[in-house]
Amino acid sequence: MGFSVTDARLSGRDLVAVLVVVLLWGVNFVVMKFALRDFTPFQLGAARYVFAVLPLALFIRPPKIPWKWLLLYGCFQGVGQFGILFIALKVGMTAALASVLLQTQIFFTALFGFVLLRERVGRPLQVGLVLAALGLSCFALNYINPNATGDGAGSTTTLLGFVLTLCAAGMWALSNIVARRVQQVAGNYSPPAFVVWSSVVAVLPFAALSFLFDPETVRWQWTQARWSSWLAVAYLGWAATIVGYSLWTGLLKRHPANRVAPFSLGVPIVGLSAGMLVLGEVITPWQWAGIALVVSALGSVMLGGMMKRR
Repeated sequence: MGFSVTDARLSGRDLVAVLVVVLLWGVNFVVMKFALRDFTPFQLGAARYVFAVLPLALFIRPPKIPWKWLLLYGCFQGVGQFGILFIALKVGMTAALASVLLQTQIFFTALFGFVLLRERVGRPLQVGLVLAALGLSCFALNYINPNATGDGAGSTTTLLGFVLTLCAAGMWALSNIVARRVQQVAGNYSPPAFVVWSSVVAVLPFAALSFLFDPETVRWQWTQARWSSWLAVAYLGWAATIVGYSLWTGLLKRHPANRVAPFSLGVPIVGLSAGMLVLGEVITPWQWAGIALVVSALGSVMLGGMMKRR
């Protein structure tokens, strides 16, 4: 009797893998905050990808695809997504809210897919886009209405941080479009090799940006960083990137995406809890409303599409 990926249920080991990924990626945002105490955003970007590629690039050969796709993915996902996200966390964005807002990449991916790849926008996605727009409006009202910020909230989030986080989500979406395009033109390739060698691409741009834009007074401060900040960088490079993406890729190989994807709803929940408990971050009423609408939008897309297919 043959094995069918579509019919396979998640085993106990798979559920443990899901839990580990959700925890790693949810705590990821708090760890970024710790690392940014001693590193500038550009320094952190360079260090993260050095840690991510240093062990694996020595053993994994480059994928057999044109280098332009590695360059595009490395620029969008590495320099674009995480470079902008690190700046947002530095200038005014909490780890808790970043974990939620970054998930809007699902909707940016849908919009870019519709425009660039002519992909169809189904009913669950249409509902999700409306809910997400309402949610983002609530986040925006938090900054437009001076009475909505609450005590101490204005010192932890800013309108610039909010906009930059959405830009980071847009960059993540563009990297998803690149990955889909690679699948169309290159066919069978190694996803781990693609991730590792596109990460190599991000190291030099981050180093160059640090040299150009970081003040001389902080350009070499990474040499005096606390050991806890170096542990945070190691977590970002090895745990969140290598372990997290390896487990997630393995789940997608063994099970259909519509069965695995809904578990990613746990990432913003863990991120919110970690930000509030570890960093003492404050969520205002408008932000809670936005969070509820964005999470509902994600649920509409992930669960609604699955129920429609059934």
